[in-house]
Amino acid sequence: SLWFFSLSFYIRTMIRVRCLRGGSRGAESAHFLGAMIGKAVTSWVQKAFRSTQAAAADQSSFAADDDLKKIPDSVHQECPVCSYNEWDTLEEVIVGRPENACVPPFTVEVKANTYEQHWAFYQQYGGQSFPTEHVKKAIAEIEGMCDILRAEGVTVQRPDIVDWSAKYNTPDFESTGMYASMPRDILLVVGNEIIEAPMAWRARFFEYRAYRSLIKDYFRRGARWTTAPKPQMSDRLYDLDYPIVSVKERHKLAAQGKFVTTEFEPCFDAADFIRAGKDIFVQRSQVTNLMGIEWMRRHLAPTYRIHTISFQDPNPMHIDATFNIIGPGLVLSNPDRPCHQIDFFKKAGWTIVQPPTPLIPDDHPLWMSSKWLSMNVLMLDEKRVMVDSNETTIQKMFEKLGIETVKVNIRYANSMGGGFHCWTSDIRRRGTLQSYFD
Repeated sequence: SLWFFSLSFYIRTMIRVRCLRGGSRGAESAHFLGAMIGKAVTSWVQKAFRSTQAAAADQSSFAADDDLKKIPDSVHQECPVCSYNEWDTLEEVIVGRPENACVPPFTVEVKANTYEQHWAFYQQYGGQSFPTEHVKKAIAEIEGMCDILRAEGVTVQRPDIVDWSAKYNTPDFESTGMYASMPRDILLVVGNEIIEAPMAWRARFFEYRAYRSLIKDYFRRGARWTTAPKPQMSDRLYDLDYPIVSVKERHKLAAQGKFVTTEFEPCFDAADFIRAGKDIFVQRSQVTNLMGIEWMRRHLAPTYRIHTISFQDPNPMHIDATFNIIGPGLVLSNPDRPCHQIDFFKKAGWTIVQPPTPLIPDDHPLWMSSKWLSMNVLMLDEKRVMVDSNETTIQKMFEKLGIETVKVNIRYANSMGGGFHCWTSDIRRRGTLQSYFD
């Protein structure tokens, strides 16, 4: 471009020299001709420069365009992720894996979520694999559960297999991993969005890695993908002096709103939320703090309303074995952990069903949960439910409600911390967004 501007200047100069020899009229002619030629040359140079810039931009965008071609336009296809509640017809689900599961190190946040009778187990196995034979049986049970889901017409996806025994360090803590057994704990689907929970246990900090292959595929096919702020999990997130001895003392602390997690930064497990269309219910628990609830409230507003509810529970952690919404206007409410805000549902005309006492024997190991996993069921649709084949009394309860039971045995899988709802995360249900409380 400098060469063209130099040429323009030379031409105008030569015209002025020749025309000035003719006097004032020659000078006027020189000025006029020089200006016209200058404008023409400058215009041509500018166009050439812009054309060169555009070509360079096109060249630099080739790689980006090629990458974008790999991501289909979600407007022109059905989103693979869509779920608004817990009971619409289930079409696709992620089922967890027991493989390589490790017992979390016995840190303060783990101790606060377990009972004294299991502390010796954590002290012996913390940071190591769960007992081998137990895991083998759990793997067989979950494979059988997947087969039954497929037979019921559900597409089943599985997380990656990961070595959870590897030790990792951050600037604030060190730990080993845990498992990818409970996708409900880490993934919350709201409409066409997958939300990755930040978690509250250090042993679960990197748990999201097992699900990333699936989530990236859903994203490429049109789903929205959000990761909540990852917590530092420094000592400031935990009350290191949290008193955690007797059940009576725990009841008192929970009633006072005191938990092992502080309000240092947002944290939550996805399993503390349960969906009913535009209304989503959550509990403040040992793993979900008020900052985490507020982050979700702001993130989902104004389309969704977040309601904080509480229970008479000495050790709140994950809502779905305490309060499980199983249909429009129908909720299972744990009789041992009554809901303080139950009138909200009654006034809306909802039916509150108290499930029967669980039948699981006292000697069956439940290292990370209570017997009330019997009510931790998975609705396949409004009239079909996946339920423990050993829990005959809750089966009869569902039959009286006009709901067909799909019976599956996952007792060894229960020991690792969850029932059917915990072991799954529904990715797609056939339904639309509705309000059940207006």
